[in-house]
Amino acid sequence: MLDKASTNHALLMDQTYRHQRLIYDLTRKYYLFGRDRLIAGLTPQEGSHVLEVACGTGRNLKLASRKYPHSAFYGLDISTEMLTSARHKTGDYVQLAQADACRFDGARLFRRSNFDRIFISYGLSMIPDWQAALRMSCAHLAPGGQLHVLDFSDQAGWPRWFGQGLNRWLANFHVTPRLDLSSVLETVAAETGGQAHCSQLYRGYSQYSIVHMPG
Repeated sequence: MLDKASTNHALLMDQTYRHQRLIYDLTRKYYLFGRDRLIAGLTPQEGSHVLEVACGTGRNLKLASRKYPHSAFYGLDISTEMLTSARHKTGDYVQLAQADACRFDGARLFRRSNFDRIFISYGLSMIPDWQAALRMSCAHLAPGGQLHVLDFSDQAGWPRWFGQGLNRWLANFHVTPRLDLSSVLETVAAETGGQAHCSQLYRGYSQYSIVHMPG
């Protein structure tokens, strides 16, 4: 069950994507760059359990479950509208649940207290308390597990007008790039005994980080 703050955010996301979800995958392929790279980098071992936080329409889960058929996949999202699309895409191959990324309980949702891989693809920029979401994800990592995070960056390698235009467009969907993601993730990783490795992609268009937990 969602608390009041989570319920309000769920309603906002449902309102934002109630109709957008129908064209989401078609339109987002033009500016959510690096998602397939993230999926390729997951490389879970056979029998691994993989969770996507803020799974949206299920696009990533569908591709990942096909690429790694010997792993079990799970997804959570705060938006029931997005989960409707995700269920159509993933069928019975993926377990899905409504939950707040900042305060979910894997054991209650999926009967799993930890996961070998967790990934968040362009989701943190839509989560108000995104730092809590990072901590919650790290808390659900199994020994030797990895958290993969992909999101917008500062557009440092692009003309100024491009970055300004992109940010204005993203604001229409309540998206705010987390420009201090790398430093926050390094702090969160250290709190849990892990190590974070952060890199910039596509001339600073996006940022890709991986937290490695000790085995």
